[in-house]
Amino acid sequence: MWNICRFLMWYIPIVFIASLLFAAGLRRIKYGKSFIALSFLLANISSGVAYSIVFSKLFSEYGPVNQFLRESIGVSVPWFTNPDCAMLSIALIVTWKFVGYYGLILFSGMQAIPNDIYSAAMLDKTGRFKQGWAITLPMMNPQIVMVMVLAITVAFSIFTEPYLITGGGPLNSTTSPMVVMYEAAFQNMKPTWAATMSIIVAGCSFLAIWVFRKLFEKISRLCE
Repeated sequence: MWNICRFLMWYIPIVFIASLLFAAGLRRIKYGKSFIALSFLLANISSGVAYSIVFSKLFSEYGPVNQFLRESIGVSVPWFTNPDCAMLSIALIVTWKFVGYYGLILFSGMQAIPNDIYSAAMLDKTGRFKQGWAITLPMMNPQIVMVMVLAITVAFSIFTEPYLITGGGPLNSTTSPMVVMYEAAFQNMKPTWAATMSIIVAGCSFLAIWVFRKLFEKISRLCE
């Protein structure tokens, strides 16, 4: 479970900020909005096996990314071979997969906000940052909650990326509960243990969502 906590600490803020920036950028674009949205959404519907293999080759020790870094600045990054970097790398890959999907959910919330509210704020000489903090985010509460619930659910159910890219390593630093359950059920032939763990993981997932909802409600009341 500690690995899931580490993944949540990386994944939740990164995917939320990236999705919010994508939604804000998409809202400001006048032309080609549908094409850009579809381009980002393709990552979400692509095969997990396919992109996991691609990323594992691109960011391997002697892959093109590290080769470019060595030739340009003389260093290479142990993306998947260092325990401190591996979980962050997995989180970035999962972010790439879901940023378009979550971004479109947030974008729908932004589009539902009447422009008259922003016009009134501009008449009061309210800056863009304050508009976003005091108007946009509070009026997007349902979409934000939905995105965060989906992100927490994904965090507790990741399997393909850590299993195919790192195999749960190095030093079990990216071993997720789904990987442990798979190995218990199909490699160690302990289906009962795997089923028990699945119930525990589901309970932890619901608990994490409940804690988030309570914290979000308190923060929302403080910001009113």
